Amino acid sequence: MADREFSFGVLARDPGSRARLGRMRTAHGEVTTPAFLPVGTRGTVKAMAPWELEEIGYDMLLANTYHLYLRPGPGLIGKAGGLHEFMGWRRPILTDSGGFQVFSLSPTLEVGEEGVRFRSVYDGSEHLLTPEKAVAVQEELGSDVAMILDHCVAYPASREEVEGSVELTLRWACRSLDAHRAGGQALFGIVQGGAYPDLRARSAEETARMGFAGFGIGGLSVGEPREDMLACLEVQAAILPGDRPRHLLGIGDPEGITEAVALGMDLFDCVLPTRMARNGVALTRQGKVNLRHARYRHDLRPLEEDCGCPACRSFTRAYLRHLHGLNEILAHRLITWHNLAFMHGLMLDCRAAIEAARMVQLIREWRGWSERVPGE
Repeated sequence: MADREFSFGVLARDPGSRARLGRMRTAHGEVTTPAFLPVGTRGTVKAMAPWELEEIGYDMLLANTYHLYLRPGPGLIGKAGGLHEFMGWRRPILTDSGGFQVFSLSPTLEVGEEGVRFRSVYDGSEHLLTPEKAVAVQEELGSDVAMILDHCVAYPASREEVEGSVELTLRWACRSLDAHRAGGQALFGIVQGGAYPDLRARSAEETARMGFAGFGIGGLSVGEPREDMLACLEVQAAILPGDRPRHLLGIGDPEGITEAVALGMDLFDCVLPTRMARNGVALTRQGKVNLRHARYRHDLRPLEEDCGCPACRSFTRAYLRHLHGLNEILAHRLITWHNLAFMHGLMLDCRAAIEAARMVQLIREWRGWSERVPGE
């Protein structure tokens, strides 16, 4: 059942699509949707301080249960007063279950009805993650939104594999609901189904009946063609309850986000903006500025002319390229700040487009972004 301290309401809809402007209320504050959540994997968004994220305008972060469970451990975080106190972030936090990391980071693992047995990426120690344990760890972390443990399969996968994944995730979902006790924390179910629309529909139908506070859409943006991803999203968006938030896990490019917003997705997270920043790539409306390229060595323009972030207000592309080439920490910080400001601006554009009934036009404006090359 949805927790009484958690609510979600739709404020406006775009008549040309399924896009909606919403407000999610949690124990630590409100979140306007659609929203992008910076990824604070180990209890920190790399290169950024919490107050800097607030300055950009972020309402909510995502933290990683897998990594926090292994280091420093939920016991210490619980003693510190919960993850909000531990990391100095007073606004809402969403934690994933750790399932994706178990499957993606563990070269050897055993999946069974009880859960998944794996070895730590840090010290090789063996652990068993069950649906009940994933819930218990997130309750101790004290996040505002927790995700159930789901079973992920790589792409491509056979229909038999994906069908087994859907069935196991559904059984784990029931156990997660039974185990969840934390007041003030909302539990989200996760739908799977690979690239098979009928399995996506089945997963959504059965998960929706369980009464979760919201839903995560997992197993997409993992290598499948974009048109397959959108087709699967469209199927599940038509089935999942319209009065509950939907979080598309792991997508962070403007083209994909705008298309997904138009299909009724509300929340997004991805490491792309911060990871690309550490590799010297800045995101702009004109395309990606790869500062490793020699063409920027003497470029005295800001990363983006109309951006008000500290990187663009005070520094040039040439200077940022200089810092990145020397692996200076300031380069990571400034480009990360810019990229996160870019993502927040993208979500503001989506919200404005919904209110102005022009979401379809916004999709057209961003289409082809990944192929754009900023002019000289």
